[in-house]
Amino acid sequence: MSIRPVKRLIRSKPTTEGAGVHLRRAFGFGNTSEFDPFLLLDDFRNDVPEDYLAGFPWHPHRGIETITYVLAGTVEHGDSIGNRGAIAAGDVQWMTAGSGIIHQEMPKGDHAGRIHGFQLWANLPASLKMTPPRYQEVKSPEIPEITDDDGTHVRLVCGSFWGKRGPVEGIATDPVYVDVSVAPGRRKTLPVETTRHAFAYVFAGSGKFCNASEPLSVPTESVGWLDTAPPSAADNRSLVLFDRGDEVIVQAGDEGIRFLLVSGKPLEEPVAWYGPIVMNTQDQLRQAFTELEKGTFLKEGRTKKAGAE
Repeated sequence: MSIRPVKRLIRSKPTTEGAGVHLRRAFGFGNTSEFDPFLLLDDFRNDVPEDYLAGFPWHPHRGIETITYVLAGTVEHGDSIGNRGAIAAGDVQWMTAGSGIIHQEMPKGDHAGRIHGFQLWANLPASLKMTPPRYQEVKSPEIPEITDDDGTHVRLVCGSFWGKRGPVEGIATDPVYVDVSVAPGRRKTLPVETTRHAFAYVFAGSGKFCNASEPLSVPTESVGWLDTAPPSAADNRSLVLFDRGDEVIVQAGDEGIRFLLVSGKPLEEPVAWYGPIVMNTQDQLRQAFTELEKGTFLKEGRTKKAGAE
């Protein structure tokens, strides 16, 4: 067995998206080849309704899949061809934009005005860029939960992990997406296939991810790695990008640690990306925006909802 060393540690950065939603971006809209097949991860966590209620009004997508996982509040979804839905705490929505969809996502706070969740973008391979759009809504009770003997708790959104399989199916890049909680002071080894790109996003507690030699703290701010002082202990909102190996080792801090562990098979294809549309060539990208202007962007008369006939 080989431990995946930490390749890079990144502090998520504040940004504004949609109609003025304040969130933090862990990665995206740059060179994302180290995260391939993933393109972007946003952490939308807020308890000030004015900073998120404007939401993400009608906008297009093509060539990607978006995965929304909600921890607090709700997100209402609607698309241009009549589909409607809402996901609440613990729920997941996986939308395959494929050949094109126009939709909106409108967050609403819980009784205390809080919203919290994540949106991950996964690229589609060239052969499936123009596949029919569809979406899968998975309610919290449908998501397998596994508790190990040492108290480590995992929610399995998709993929195979610890002998179980998540409910989201038919995703092109065959990702594994788990929500992991490790108890205070515990050291835990988690499997990740060697051929995959993998990252962890810490969103509660603190901890250290182990290199082959010794644990490396997750920093809360950028750190000068050539300095003699070790990095500071973590709180949350830190992204850990792993190098190759077949297992990840985490040492939980005094309050425990909770993080997303995500891995996927790299596509290793060219990426042409502007805003919500991701293709393989600049010509394909220009064509998509031309079709938006001409009103010919949507290719399907009805978005397929998983499980529907």
